[in-house]
Amino acid sequence: MSFFYHIPLQQQAVLSPLVHLTATDRETVKLCGTALLLHSSQALDLAETEAFIAEANPGTAVIRLFGARLNWLAVSAALQLIAPDQAVPCRIYRPHPQLDGAIELLLSQPLSLELQQKLATCMATDGVELVYLLQRPTLTQPGLLVMDMDSTAIQIECIDEIAKLAGVGEQVAAVTARAMNGELDFAQSLIARVAELQGASEAILRQVLEALPLMPGLTELVRHLKAQQWQVAIASGGFTYFTDALKLQLGLTATFANVLEIVDGKLTGKVSGDIVDANTKAEVINRLATEYSIAAQQTVAIGDGANDIPMLKAAALGVAFHAKPKVQAQAKAAIRRGSLLQLLYLLD
Repeated sequence: MSFFYHIPLQQQAVLSPLVHLTATDRETVKLCGTALLLHSSQALDLAETEAFIAEANPGTAVIRLFGARLNWLAVSAALQLIAPDQAVPCRIYRPHPQLDGAIELLLSQPLSLELQQKLATCMATDGVELVYLLQRPTLTQPGLLVMDMDSTAIQIECIDEIAKLAGVGEQVAAVTARAMNGELDFAQSLIARVAELQGASEAILRQVLEALPLMPGLTELVRHLKAQQWQVAIASGGFTYFTDALKLQLGLTATFANVLEIVDGKLTGKVSGDIVDANTKAEVINRLATEYSIAAQQTVAIGDGANDIPMLKAAALGVAFHAKPKVQAQAKAAIRRGSLLQLLYLLD
């Protein structure tokens, strides 16, 4: 059966599509002046209207909208840009029980870069997350996720916290900020920051580790991916003291980070061995994909800083997470707020 509904934007704009739709239904939505027209196979608690032609031939590209403020107005804003006079297939996509549904719009053809930029700007002001995905890694096939650690897998920058406890917080934070913005070469900035820690007690590291705040959604994300036979790793410009602990706690496939030199329980102010920098992080994608026979299109990376950009570009899907505008502009998708678990919205 077919039902056709009229959704006045002035009256229904603040309502979420999740009020009306379920994850089991495939619908069609069309912008019509100051209203949305909805074609459904289900009887809904909406005002009925005349039938309209639901002619749509979706391709592989999709738009997914999600977030606490998701509503019909956000859907209409997207339609205004991508298909102001066309009926567009849509559905609710809910990849995990702890996530609310996202609304997915199936596109008949890829979007131009100009349209993608307009959509990103539009949703940034509305407080709704929007991702445009030409192709998506598939959860049911072997895959790889490589995460940054500081401000991605965890909520802090470890070196800043160590520096605060060591009494050199301001000096180190200033260098960290410049490095994250891409104003300094990472290796040189790391050497300069670690040098400030000379003489600090190893006990400070234990103190930071004991209070290490995981990013919301991290544990659930890793558990879900591992259940789907995915490999999950961390590649960090931070320190093995913390990545090793996370590997053990979360059951990660591998971790890559820098080694703080410690002698007689004191930090020497030096890093041992080769520095894990932006290029190293990018190489981790290919190294692990080869080691675990993972197809290139099944690789995902997520991070927040300029040091993550090569890694994000090396993966089939590079995601900027709570990132600076410079990083968002160079990533294939961005999640600007909320939990890490939302990465599942970007997979199939």
